[in-house]
Amino acid sequence: MQTKRESGILMPLASLPGPGGIGCFGREAYAFVDFLARAGQGVWQLLPLAPTGYGDSPYQSCSAFAGNPYFIDLDTLAREGLLQKEEYAFLPWGKTEGEIDYEAVYTYRFGVLRAAYARWKALRPLPGCETPYPDDYYRFCFLNDAWLDDYALYMAAKEECGMRSYLEWPAPLRRREKEALAALAERRADEIGFWKFVQYQFSRQWAALKGYANGKGIRILGDLPIYVSADSADAWAGRRMFEMDGEGRPTRVAGCPPDYFSADGQLWGNPLYNWPWHRETGYAWWAERLRCALRLYDIVRIDHFRGFDTYWAIPAGSETARLGRWEKGPGIELFDALHSRLGELPIVAEDLGELFDSVRELLRESGFPGMKVLQFAFTPGQDSEYLPHNHARNFVAYPGTHDNTTLADWLQHLATPGERAKAEAYFGLDPAAGLQSEVRGFVRGTLASPAFLAVIPLADWLGLGAEGRINRPGVLGGNWGWRAEPGACTGALADEIRSLCAVFGRAEPAPSREPENKPGGAAAQKPRTGPPLQKVREPAPGIPESLE
Repeated sequence: MQTKRESGILMPLASLPGPGGIGCFGREAYAFVDFLARAGQGVWQLLPLAPTGYGDSPYQSCSAFAGNPYFIDLDTLAREGLLQKEEYAFLPWGKTEGEIDYEAVYTYRFGVLRAAYARWKALRPLPGCETPYPDDYYRFCFLNDAWLDDYALYMAAKEECGMRSYLEWPAPLRRREKEALAALAERRADEIGFWKFVQYQFSRQWAALKGYANGKGIRILGDLPIYVSADSADAWAGRRMFEMDGEGRPTRVAGCPPDYFSADGQLWGNPLYNWPWHRETGYAWWAERLRCALRLYDIVRIDHFRGFDTYWAIPAGSETARLGRWEKGPGIELFDALHSRLGELPIVAEDLGELFDSVRELLRESGFPGMKVLQFAFTPGQDSEYLPHNHARNFVAYPGTHDNTTLADWLQHLATPGERAKAEAYFGLDPAAGLQSEVRGFVRGTLASPAFLAVIPLADWLGLGAEGRINRPGVLGGNWGWRAEPGACTGALADEIRSLCAVFGRAEPAPSREPENKPGGAAAQKPRTGPPLQKVREPAPGIPESLE
């Protein structure tokens, strides 16, 4: 992994502004890449791009491999002749622009995508082609054959069964009896084709956006949840991989013990891995999972890394996580196997939570960068590994992650008086200068860390309060909904970010730029509310024909 000193911004794809009720692979995503480039950033950190599941969480997905259909840009499909604007532009996507209405997005998105699928089929076969679909569709299916067929079968069966959990399906389907699967594939062939089409469109649009970002020197730091959902294609199709009974029900589930976030711990409910089975197979499923993740991302952040050393196992049916116990994970053997199969592993380890010495040893053995979160650093009267002067180079520094509140909210409401006083003394914050000045001081302290990479959530660059929080761990409902306001990522903010990052050696100083308020200058020629946008000469799939 490249370890030059640099900085990045944490911004979920779903949190981008724009039409359609949720952020997507459309023009706002390309504009955000331009914003990152102008701000001198080297990394765009995302949350999982997987379909959201229970509680609208991207960490409870129906598939460890599939992409979220919500992110497909409808305008791109319209330009390709698969949609008409009136079919989607005036639908009630949500109540406000600043919050995702997942119910509205779920209600309307799939109907629009089904209309696109119907046109896509009607346009085939292409003139001069012997096969009904384009070559890149077949290539996509070939590259993803390890999971795509099971995913499409699972979604077709789930739709047929009223979207209920697979544990409530008829027994032959639930148990994946050969005759039942063959009958499902025959009677639901069109539905299976739809789900493959959706994943194909996701893949080609994301590849175009990622290529655009990489072309501007920006790498994508993606997120790989350690566990899969109890109701997922992975659990249905591969129950030998998990601690399950003969009916596919988990016998023990995942979570974490009482900690900073929750006095009762967190009961996630994901099935635990059958690690002896994975060891027998040479960790082949994990290798395929990481291989697919590295097609999506340049760097992979593995969530809950400590679970590979020791993990909290909770009896199924428990009401809280308190009844769990620590169990031993696969340790370095897993990553040695992955390295032998895949070569260099560009991984960031989310090593937060209660850490035993064995977890620290696993991180050291792996060589992966860990994480340092500054909001954890200011317990009065104690030194802390999260204080910047204790950071080592091989880490990623954050003021807070998607599981923390924003800096403004932490400083104003959640930090104890002792924590706030310690932070003020440490960073030289002046309460009399105002809350936004204190937020910037905290950000400066993060950028000053010895860690090779500092990642600042966009909400902290924007100085948002609790309204900018993404997730409250252990709280069901009301999470994952924040969206940036249109026009929030201005050119002035990008220049400020670049200037501050350059002070700490994390960005090149900005090139000389003609003042935007100079008569006859850039602003006089064409007013802008954000970073300069570029026109793409030959739009690839997913790239708007004009970003202006």
